[in-house]
Amino acid sequence: MVKTNFTFIDLFSGIGGFKMALNNNGGKCIGFSEINKDAINTYCKNFKVSYSENFGSITKIKKLPYHDILTAGVPCQSWSIAGKNLGFDDDRGQLWNDTIYLLQQSKPKAFIFENVKGLVDPRNKKAFSYILERIKKAGYFASYHVINSFDYGVPQNRIRVYIIGFKEKEFHDKFKLQKVLEKKNKLGDILGVKPIEKEIHNNIQRDLFGNIVSRKTMSLSNTNGFNDYFLFNDLRNGETTIHSWDILETTKRQKQICLLLLRNRRKNAYGKLDGNPLSYQHFKLLDATILQDELDELVNLQILKTEEYIFKIINTEYEDLNESEKEIISKSVDNKFVIDDLKNNRVFKVKKISIVKTIKSLKEKKVVTCVEIRYDFKNTKISTGLYGVNRVFLPSSNIFPTLVASDTNDYVTLKHIQASNHKEYKSRFLNEIYKNEEFRKITKKEACQIQGFPKEFILPKSRARWMKLIGNSVSVPVIEMLCESIIKTGVFEIKKDNV
Repeated sequence: MVKTNFTFIDLFSGIGGFKMALNNNGGKCIGFSEINKDAINTYCKNFKVSYSENFGSITKIKKLPYHDILTAGVPCQSWSIAGKNLGFDDDRGQLWNDTIYLLQQSKPKAFIFENVKGLVDPRNKKAFSYILERIKKAGYFASYHVINSFDYGVPQNRIRVYIIGFKEKEFHDKFKLQKVLEKKNKLGDILGVKPIEKEIHNNIQRDLFGNIVSRKTMSLSNTNGFNDYFLFNDLRNGETTIHSWDILETTKRQKQICLLLLRNRRKNAYGKLDGNPLSYQHFKLLDATILQDELDELVNLQILKTEEYIFKIINTEYEDLNESEKEIISKSVDNKFVIDDLKNNRVFKVKKISIVKTIKSLKEKKVVTCVEIRYDFKNTKISTGLYGVNRVFLPSSNIFPTLVASDTNDYVTLKHIQASNHKEYKSRFLNEIYKNEEFRKITKKEACQIQGFPKEFILPKSRARWMKLIGNSVSVPVIEMLCESIIKTGVFEIKKDNV
C-alpha cells in the first residue's frame, strides 16, 4: 500500500468507509459531515473522534477549511433503479448541487464521489451530464468509473460509479485504476467453510440424457456446473429457481397452468410492461381446456391473484374530483384506462399520487368501474422472493449480493450439495436445506467483512439499525484502491502554495 501525508474532509460520511480507507493510506481527516445519529455515534465510537468534528448538514455548511481530498458518498436513492429513480425531482438529488458548491469553494487538490450505478443509466443521461458539467465549471478535470467491489477484495456484487477529479490536468491525465485482483476473496472465506474437494469441482456434469451441463456464471464461481444459489421466484424459470408450486402441495395440472402464465406474461401481446397479467380469455386462447374454477383454485392457494386491470369511465359529469382523480381521468383514452399504463407513467411518481387509492376513490364516487379482471402471480416483487426468502447462497459461491440499507431476504447455507444432474441438485436443496431450515441470514461480523470493514467494527445491536448503516456504506477496499491511484499521480507532492 502506498502511503503519504494528506488531509481530507468526509461529506455524507456514514459510518466511515472513506475515513478508514484514506486513514490506511496516510490521510488525516479534519472534519466530516453526517446527519444520521446512528451513523454519527458509530463513526465517533470506532474512530475515537469528537462529535465536534461533525460539520452537520451539508445544506448548512457555508465554508470548509483547506484540505487535500474531498470525499462524498452522495445519497443515492434518487438515482437508484431499485427506488423511484426520480433524480433531481427528488430533494435528495439536489444534494449534488450542495456538494459541488463546497468543492468549488474549498478547492481541494482532488476528490472522490461515489454513487449507485443508476446515476449513469441512460435514463439519467441528462442529469449526469449536468453533474459533470458543474464539476468542470468548478475548475476540475474529472472522469468516472463503474466498479464492482468484487474485483477489489470483497465477496460482494456491488457495482457503483466513482467520479474522480483533480484541480490540475496533469494529475488527471496520470490517474489510472489499479488492475483487478487476480486472487479474490470468496463468500466461503467469510463463512469459514472450506470448498468441496478438487476432484468434484473438475467432474464434467451431465444431465439425464448424457448431455454436458452448461456452466452457469450468475454466481461467478463456475465450480461444478451448477448455480451456486437458489432463487425463490415465480416470475423467472431456471434449474435452480424455486417456485411457490414447488413448495406448496399442488397437482401436475396446477403446475402446468402456472408455467403457462410464466411463459406468456412477458409477451408484448398482453401489455406494455416487462410482465403482464392475463385474463381468463387469454388463458382459454392458450389452452382451451382451462376452466375458471382452476384459476380460482390457484387464487385460493395464494399462488395467483386477481387484478382489476381495465377501467371505464361511467360518469363524465362528476364535478367533485380532487387533483389526483383528475390526473387519472385525464389519462383515459375513449373513456377507458389501463392500470399498468398509469403505473408506467412518470407523472404519478413525481406528484406522489397513489394510483390504487385514487382509483378506489373514483369507484366509490361511481365515476369509474372495472371492465376486465386479470390473473397474475401473487408474489410479483422479485426482491421479496417467496415466503420471506429471496435467494439462498451456497458456500461455494464467490459472491454475496449487494448489501442494502433495508436488508434483503437473501440467506446463506453452510452445507454443500453434490448431485449428478439439475433435477437431483434442486431436489436435494429442497429436502436437505430448505425443508430442514439449514440456512440463515448473514451475521453482523460477516456483513462488516463483506464491505471490507474489520469484523470487530462496532455497530448497533439491532439488525435493522446495523444493516442500514453497513448497507449505506462504501466498500473500504475499493476506496483504498482509488486513494492509492490518486497518490501515485504525485498530486500531493506539490506544495499548497502552488494550488
